[in-house]
Amino acid sequence: MKNYLYSLLVFCFTFLVHCENINAQTSTDTPEDFNKLSELFLQKIIDKENTQELQDIFANTTIATLDEALDSNAKRLAFWINIYNAYIQVILQKNPELYDDRGSFFKKEQIKIAGETISFAKIEHGLIRKSQFEYGLGYIRKWFPNKFERKLRVNDPVYHIHFALNCGAKDCPPVAIYEWQRLDEQFNKGTQQYLERTTDYDPRTKVATISSLFNWFRGDFGGKGGIKKILKNKGFIPTTKGIDLEYQNYDWTLDLNNFIEL
Repeated sequence: MKNYLYSLLVFCFTFLVHCENINAQTSTDTPEDFNKLSELFLQKIIDKENTQELQDIFANTTIATLDEALDSNAKRLAFWINIYNAYIQVILQKNPELYDDRGSFFKKEQIKIAGETISFAKIEHGLIRKSQFEYGLGYIRKWFPNKFERKLRVNDPVYHIHFALNCGAKDCPPVAIYEWQRLDEQFNKGTQQYLERTTDYDPRTKVATISSLFNWFRGDFGGKGGIKKILKNKGFIPTTKGIDLEYQNYDWTLDLNNFIEL
C-alpha cells in the first residue's frame, strides 16, 4: 500500500511539473510587432478586407507596451503615419459625409489606440509633429501635452511627413505603406514625386508656385529660407536667391483609395 501511495505521489508531482512547463511555454506571449501590424492594416484596406481584428489589437494594447515596441524614431514615424492614413480610409469610406465639416472631423476623438480615444489632430500635431500647436505654423509647441502624447510621440520630427500624410483630400499626397527599415528612402521618393506634381517654377519671373502645405507648416520646413533650400536641393529652382514663393489653392475634394507604392 505504501509503495502504491508513493508511486501515486511521484506521478502527481511529475504531472504537475509537466503542466507548469507547458503553461510557462504557452503563456509567454510574443511581443506584437506594431509596425508590421500597421503595414498589414493598410494592406488589408487596399485589398478590401476586414480590419476589425487589427483595430481591436491597437485599441486594447497599453501605452507602456506600445512605447516599448516603438523603440526608435523611425518606428514611431512609420507607425503613426500608417495609422493616420489607414483610419482616414476606414472612417471616411464608411461615413464620407463627415468630411463636410472637416474642422470637426479632424478634431473629433474617434480613433481607439492603447486604451485612449484620440483624434486625427492628436496624431498629426501631437504625435508626429512632436506636440506642435495646430495653428502655430510650425513655430509654437504645446506647453502641457498629456501622458499619452509624451510617451508615444516621435523624438525627432521631419518635414517629409507632410508629403506622406493623407487627410483624404484630392491634393493630399497619395497613401503608401511606410516601413521603418526603409523610411528615408520612401520619404525621399514620396517627397520628390509630390513636389513634381505640385511645383511650378517660372524662370522669367523667378516665381516658384508651390503647395499650400509649405505655407501652413512653414516652421517645419525652416521658414521661407528652408523651403527654398528644399526646392533647390530637389532640383525645382536654380538658386535660393531672388526667388519669390506663391502658394496654390488646396483642392479639398474628397478622394479616397489614392494609393501608391514607394
